[in-house]
Order: sequence, then C-alpha cells, then structure tokens
Amino acid sequence: MAFFVSAMTANGQETSLVGIYQGSELTAAANRLGQGGYELSGGTKVSFDKWYHSKWIDMRFEMLTQLSDDFGLLWGASTGQRAEKVRIDPGVKLGFILQKRPTPSTTLSLTVSSILGGNLTERPCTADFGAVGGFHTVNCRLAASQLRPSDTLKYMTNLEPSRWKLDLRFRGEF
Repeated sequence: MAFFVSAMTANGQETSLVGIYQGSELTAAANRLGQGGYELSGGTKVSFDKWYHSKWIDMRFEMLTQLSDDFGLLWGASTGQRAEKVRIDPGVKLGFILQKRPTPSTTLSLTVSSILGGNLTERPCTADFGAVGGFHTVNCRLAASQLRPSDTLKYMTNLEPSRWKLDLRFRGEF
C-alpha cells in the first residue's frame, strides 16, 4: 500500500510521504522458517510456528524531501519484527532522486537508495538428547535431524535485506 501525501513544507523544501509498507522479503523468509516441525521420541509433535511466528510484522515508511525541482532526498525507517527464534532488526533507508527533462515531454530519473540495518538472524535452541547425549545448543529446525548437534549450527539463517537499489527510468508523454 502506498500513500502520496504532502507532509510539511519549510524553507521551500517539501517533505512527502512516499509510502507505508508492511512485510518484506525478510518477513517472507522468517515465515518460511516457521513451516514444518518434528516429532519427539515420545511421539509429541513440535511445530516451528510457535518459535518463528511474530505478532508484529515489519513496518516501513518512506519519505521524500524535495530540495530542488530536480533533486530530492529519500529517507525512511522500518520497525523490524521479533519472534522467539528469529529477529529482523530495525533499519534505516537513505537515498536520493535526480531528475532531468531532456525535452518538455520526457523525463529521465535516477533513484539510488540503501538500507542500513534490517538484518534477519535466527537464534539457536538448547536440546536435551537424554542421558546419553546430554544438552546441546542446536539449530531448532534441525535438532531432530541426523546431523551432529554442533553441525546443525552451520545452517542457522542470517540474511541481509537487499542493500542497494538503483532505478533508472525514462518516461515520455505522447
């Protein structure tokens, strides 16, 4: 969902709300981590959903501060989201838009932006492998696999958002 609303004007600079968004590619990745489960030795089913489901979905807003007719600063932030075994950190978006009009009916624009922060990290579990195996730190999703407990930690998910966005557009009116 996106809104285009003028927020404020000061010293000839106008700041506008470009959009408000909920969810991202990292939200989708966190949701995929919560799919599935395993069965304990006694037959009890353990669902990953309770560990990876977040009640709050990452929310982002983006603003544009127009500094001249052809140049503006993009900026914004995200709230992040958290569940018991996965976290998306809050982030900050910074960038600019440069626009030129080669002819009165055409526009060439360049948008460059970057996201700082916003990483997804998965947290481990402590698993009890009984009297023989003892307690070990493991990847929650692989605790019941055939891997040695210490080897499951290699498969912990750590993702970054798409850090850079470059958008070049040419628009002509007929």
